[in-house]
Amino acid sequence: MTVGLFIPCYVNQFYPQAAIATLQLLQKLGVNVVYPPRQTCCGQPMANSGFEHLTQECNDLFLANFSGFDYIVAPSASCVLHVKQHLHAADDPAKAESIRSRVYELVEFLTDVLQIDTLKARFPHKVGIHQSCHGLRGLYLAQMSELNASPYSKPVQLLSQVEGLELVALDRPDECCGFGGTFCIAEEAVSVKMGKDRVTDHVKNGAEYITSVDLSCLMHLEGILHRNKSAVKTVHIAEILNANL
Repeated sequence: MTVGLFIPCYVNQFYPQAAIATLQLLQKLGVNVVYPPRQTCCGQPMANSGFEHLTQECNDLFLANFSGFDYIVAPSASCVLHVKQHLHAADDPAKAESIRSRVYELVEFLTDVLQIDTLKARFPHKVGIHQSCHGLRGLYLAQMSELNASPYSKPVQLLSQVEGLELVALDRPDECCGFGGTFCIAEEAVSVKMGKDRVTDHVKNGAEYITSVDLSCLMHLEGILHRNKSAVKTVHIAEILNANL
């Protein structure tokens, strides 16, 4: 198979190490990966702010960059969900629908498509998982705690294969961190309080690292940790799965 690597703009600008880890991990698992160099923002910030009608050029560029791949994979649940739900082409709806069906967040690609059951990775630390809202309630990467249903977690499925890694149990395992894209700007005080609550949960339960499928959430939590001069660090799940692989 050939995979088009979709690296969201904020990952490219602020967390290139997560993009590199994603590329290396896929290549080490035998996937042929191509990075279209002309890719830019998928248009999610505009759409979330009520300006989806101005995102057609973003859509057109995404269609041009990622047509022809067997799959499109990205280390960002929120951007993947946006593409899955909102990518459209005014002159070729079928083309947009085809691409929407082939876009995967990294964890779901590893579990659902590659069906990885053995990873030779090592990360000897206590890790807490932050379940991003888009990943949890949009892509269904794990079971929501408010549902009376059998639990499952695709991130846990992969992290449990990492040597030396100890997952810490949280008091509120799938609570929002308060980032919410433009929400953290429009409702700064509420956003910060929610983020502080998530950080406190991880610290209280002994986490050395907080990981997630969404770097946007981790960026929010990282800022709070840094301001509090905490020793707890954030790390994208791709960096853990790629560690010493």
